[in-house]
Amino acid sequence: MEQLVAQVLAIAKGMWRFRWQSLAVAWLVAIVGVLIVFRVPDKYEASARIYVDTQSILKPLMAGLTVQPNVQQQVAMLSRTLISRPNMEKLVRMADLDLKAESKADQDAVVTSLINSVSISSVGRDNLYALSYRDSEPGKAQRVVQSLVSIFVESSLGASRKDADQAKLFLEEQIKTYEAKLQEAEARLKAFQIRNIELSTGQGIDSTSSLGTLGEQLKQARLELREAEQSREAAKKQIESLKSQPMSSSLLDDSAAAGNLSTPEIDARISVQERNLDALLQRFTELHPDVLSARRLIKDLEEQKRKQVKELRQAALAASGTSSGNSGSQAYQAMDQMLASSELQVAALRARVDEYSSRYNQTLELLKTQPQIGVEATQLNRDYAIHKQNYDNLVARRESAAMTGELDTASGVVDFRLIDPPRVAPNPVAPNRLLLMGFALVAAVGAGLFTAFAGSQLRPVFHSAFELRSKVAIPLLGVISQVTTAVEQRRARNNLIRFMFGTGGLLGMFAVAFVAISIMTARRMG
Repeated sequence: MEQLVAQVLAIAKGMWRFRWQSLAVAWLVAIVGVLIVFRVPDKYEASARIYVDTQSILKPLMAGLTVQPNVQQQVAMLSRTLISRPNMEKLVRMADLDLKAESKADQDAVVTSLINSVSISSVGRDNLYALSYRDSEPGKAQRVVQSLVSIFVESSLGASRKDADQAKLFLEEQIKTYEAKLQEAEARLKAFQIRNIELSTGQGIDSTSSLGTLGEQLKQARLELREAEQSREAAKKQIESLKSQPMSSSLLDDSAAAGNLSTPEIDARISVQERNLDALLQRFTELHPDVLSARRLIKDLEEQKRKQVKELRQAALAASGTSSGNSGSQAYQAMDQMLASSELQVAALRARVDEYSSRYNQTLELLKTQPQIGVEATQLNRDYAIHKQNYDNLVARRESAAMTGELDTASGVVDFRLIDPPRVAPNPVAPNRLLLMGFALVAAVGAGLFTAFAGSQLRPVFHSAFELRSKVAIPLLGVISQVTTAVEQRRARNNLIRFMFGTGGLLGMFAVAFVAISIMTARRMG
């Protein structure tokens, strides 16, 4: 501890040797500091407060119809990005701050100064923002804040409108693209349907069901053809038997022939309907309408058969009383008419069988290529459905974007309320001259002490035998004391008094400066 105290005293004694130099430096720094403090211009602050009301009744009413942007997030982001170089350049032009700027460098300096001076911050609660700016000219500060308020409001609305316009432009381009794709898909689908129009049944039945139906119809037509051919053969046999019978036998057996008359056409139809009835009874009950209709048709055919047999029998019996030539001719004519009718029926059924066979074969050939055609149709329908869905979605989004843009520009969606209009405080808010004067005092004293310390370190001396012994490696034989005369003591005392006056004058100057600043501040406040 004693060694530390000795070192501190040695440093103090070394600094005392350069007291006049340190005092001169302190006075110089003090004078410069005081002049700077008094010459710093006053700064007047202009401020304004804006409240952004994002709660609107239109938002819940238009939910689902329009895109609901996060207005609070947009405003918060705008408040953080408002102080940007483009906005500040616009602010310079609006507030006429570039009138004195003669070059591009001067304009950049003005913009940089604004970026460092303009302040925007959230106050107290959400969506309440304070804008402020300080300048030596009160009017200039108010113009800057007024312009900043305008930029704040216009940037928010302009950004929304710009986003909506860009969204609509993009959607329009995409709609045109998908409209062209949709037209191409429709053209390909139309060409495919025309190329494979024979596959469409017109009733929503697929080719497999159509092939089964045609097969059943073909079997039924072939069955009816065989029945008609059998009826025709029976009629031919009866005609041959009539031709081979002698006259006397014909005359004697007219009554028997009349009782053995047949109707091949009606018999064939009855047989077909009976088989159809059997097939219906396997699937339905007796009370089913199709079963009742089949039985009614069989009953009508049997009644028609009885009438025709009766007419043939009457004709045969009437011919029995005439000559044998007349009797044979009438019976032959009746059978010949029946044979002609059978021939017509056979020809019609054969044409039906040929038509059904042609349809069946054509459908079978088409059925072989149906899987490939089905895959192609699926791909075409899938592409068309995707393009159609995307097109409809884009059109719906375009309408939503249009409504969103109109909603953003509608009154009451985002309301900017100017709580406090731009105003300038009557008293300057900067600089704090008392604080600056304190800094100047500290700087002056510090500069003086540093000068003395630097001098003591640059030109050191030894003030005690202990200090000399610790610094050099030479044996110390003794110490000679200095004897001061009365004149030297009086001179030293005068120097000390002058130094004290110099130091007191320095502190007094700062005291006067503090008092002057306090009086000036009190007058401005009053």
